Amino acid sequence: MSGPEPHKPPSQDGDAKSKPLSPLHALQLRAFLSAAEDVEVDPDTIEDLLEGLSDDVCTEMTELDSDTETSDTEDLSLIVQEQCAPPAVVDMDLEDGDIEPSEIRALEEEAIQAWTKDEIRKMMHHLKERGMSSFIREYVLVQNIPVVKLLFAFSISLCPELRSKRPKTLLYFLRVAISRELHLREKLPQYNTISDAISLIVNSKRMVVLTGAGISVSCGIPDFRSRNGLYATLKEKGQYDLDDPQQMFDIHYFKENPRGEIVVLSQIYPSNFIPSPCHRFIKLLEDKNKNYTQNIDTLESIAGITRVLQCHGSFKTATCLQCRIKVPGIEIERDILDQRVPYCKACLEAHKAAEAQKTKSTKKKGKKRNAWEDDSDECDDLPTRSDVHLRPLQPDITFFGEKLTDDFDQALLDDRDKVDLLLVIGTSLKVSPVSEILSHLPHSVPQILINKTPIRHINPDIVLLGDADEIVQHLCEQLRWDLPPPPNAKGGLKVSRSQTNGKRTSSEMIGREPTRVQGRGSHVWLFDGAEGGKWVEDIKERYSNGSNGAPARAKSRSEPEVKRTRVS
Repeated sequence: MSGPEPHKPPSQDGDAKSKPLSPLHALQLRAFLSAAEDVEVDPDTIEDLLEGLSDDVCTEMTELDSDTETSDTEDLSLIVQEQCAPPAVVDMDLEDGDIEPSEIRALEEEAIQAWTKDEIRKMMHHLKERGMSSFIREYVLVQNIPVVKLLFAFSISLCPELRSKRPKTLLYFLRVAISRELHLREKLPQYNTISDAISLIVNSKRMVVLTGAGISVSCGIPDFRSRNGLYATLKEKGQYDLDDPQQMFDIHYFKENPRGEIVVLSQIYPSNFIPSPCHRFIKLLEDKNKNYTQNIDTLESIAGITRVLQCHGSFKTATCLQCRIKVPGIEIERDILDQRVPYCKACLEAHKAAEAQKTKSTKKKGKKRNAWEDDSDECDDLPTRSDVHLRPLQPDITFFGEKLTDDFDQALLDDRDKVDLLLVIGTSLKVSPVSEILSHLPHSVPQILINKTPIRHINPDIVLLGDADEIVQHLCEQLRWDLPPPPNAKGGLKVSRSQTNGKRTSSEMIGREPTRVQGRGSHVWLFDGAEGGKWVEDIKERYSNGSNGAPARAKSRSEPEVKRTRVS
């Protein structure tokens, strides 16, 4: 979900007295407004950013931000001070709004004098290993370094107009710079092969396994973003009035149209589903891992996984949107499966009583008027409780527009300095703040990705593309581990042959060996079902040209699809 709606401060003495907007000011202002997509910002800060500008300019800035498909945070770096290279001017399309060369030279000289390369290297190491909070505490609070000077270390030279903003706004600028840097993780060159992945798994003592809908697809539960996923189906059918299929899981949509929401939820409700090989693989790792899952299907619990954090909630419980009473999820199961809107029993009785009292009052008033022809409104003052508005029971899943529980933040805080391996399975990492876990962890922690498709805005050390169940079974064979059998399904569902045995026969394994993407140093491996597309072709080309295949640093998370958030 996008950042807060910008508040337009009133122009003082009319537009004629508004300050003219310089090309550099316009460029950086637009970039910081765009960054509100990814970095939390309050309305007061937006108001401070737009202070002194005419209504026309404010409108132009906010419309540019909403119409732009990609983030403009790259435009923040007018002066680029690379740690191992001299400063240079970023190429920008300013058309007629040329920036004065003298202004560029002045900012460039200031950036050069601010920090040495060793100082910048030390600061970036602190940030990437200890995180944003530690960095701000050390350099802003303890060392009391001005934010404007700190921004030079992030290749950002603020224009004069932005340097005079409130301290809170300046801190927002710093958080934008920090967030961008944390998303530019460098690949660890010593990890590339499946053998390396096996070694990392064996030697790990505190692993974080981050999972998404991809691990439940083989169970019969649709994922969200694949070509045959839930969003594509909603868009194809077009039976709901949605500008974007993701609106189906927006809390405001649920409150306005609970019936449509329940119909969709019935398709992913955890009824009679059997945990996949991925779930059972995570169960094998439980003595050394914590599972952060974005799934709401509770299949982790059915698989016997106890060290699990359900980041987006689950169907285990439900909460009445009227009286806030919490009930076990089993109480709404029948309603959801039958595609009925579930209601709180207490509120339903109160609603029925109010309706009955209202009907009784209406009849009494009509009788009195017939008897005495009295137009008095005396009966209107009766306490009929007709204001009772019946609202549904909401499954305790986190919708877009809702904040994650404090358990999520606390778990990240507890785990950050203990994790020695990150294993990402079956997720596109397109929903924040869970997608931020990768940038929250120290950059020295190895990362392994298991997914059907590549994730272009991260830079894992080992990439295993293909059917996730096939990949984890291959890993089990290499580890000489047996997958535990799936638990008995509710209702006595018959378990298929492929789900009952952790090992595969030699005939089943023929032709299933993974293929390493071209190049001796390649870190990308293709299994059955891989959908690498152009990304894989680009990797092949880089290796064939003698490069190490992977970009030195991951792309910024400013790609257009990474816009949904569960933080209001």
